[in-house]
Amino acid sequence: MGYLENGAWREGHDARMVSGEFVRRDSQFRDRVTADGSSGFPAEAGRYHLYVSTACPWAHRTLIFRKLKGLEQAISISIVDPVIVDQGWPFGEGQGCVPDTVNGFHHLHQLYTKAKSDYTGRVSVPALWDKRKGTIVNNESSEIIRMLNSEFEAHAGAHEDYYPKPLRGEIDAVNKVVYGGINNGVYRTGFATTQEAYERAFDALFAALDEMEARLDRSRYLVGDRITEADWRLFPTLVRFDSVYHGHFKCNRRRIEDYPNLSNYVRDLYQVPGVAETVDMDHIKRHYYASHRHINPTGIVPRGPALDFMAPHDRARKFARAAA
Repeated sequence: MGYLENGAWREGHDARMVSGEFVRRDSQFRDRVTADGSSGFPAEAGRYHLYVSTACPWAHRTLIFRKLKGLEQAISISIVDPVIVDQGWPFGEGQGCVPDTVNGFHHLHQLYTKAKSDYTGRVSVPALWDKRKGTIVNNESSEIIRMLNSEFEAHAGAHEDYYPKPLRGEIDAVNKVVYGGINNGVYRTGFATTQEAYERAFDALFAALDEMEARLDRSRYLVGDRITEADWRLFPTLVRFDSVYHGHFKCNRRRIEDYPNLSNYVRDLYQVPGVAETVDMDHIKRHYYASHRHINPTGIVPRGPALDFMAPHDRARKFARAAA
């Protein structure tokens, strides 16, 4: 995939492997946009630009929040090509891509070196760019979605709060399990380089999925009867699972379709108005199968499976019965 070292592009992978186990590196740009501007990055319509991939589950979170909060006019976007090339994420003009209209770059790594000329590390999406200061504000998806949720209220077209104060403790607790076991768990499984590391990650992944399946037997959403940030952090992994992680990453104990609650739940979330527009299954499949040549050397992208996320789900009916 490649990475930057002191501002120069290097081939290879900067991921750390410990006893065959994939260890994700922390994001490095961690400034914040605030409604009152106290951070030095005030929330202003038209000032910020979001660089994303529709293939990437971490970037997908930010697209969902941008859509649900009605921030499309306030925050512009660029969407990279789904297939990573010799210089990492490229900007393309194919279907589903949106070129870099802010800086005119051809590769995402150029954005990182413009922000920090001697940057060392991975070049990842999402990245929230400040057009005025000419720098990356933040490239940590969990922090970007919090900003989109709360700091741009003056410019938002919708005002649902997905991180309400009374539920924050429970949301954070669920997020911890989902991140470690599921969001990052599929990568720890798929990128493992020893049998032992693979089996540890595999078992932890399905233990976490089983836990979420049981949780969703008690409530319609992960934290009660309303959709919260916790749901939108789990959804991007679930919607990719059967088409990518089950086969490509060898996460094949069960499909999401084999879980009664999770399968209905992912359809429930997919059918929230606007969410389906953020899911690009063509980009998802082409990215994983054609970019990860160390896993899939031929680069062949499978045509299946046939998935229908618009099929009816039972979530509202199930919990209406429970309430009665």
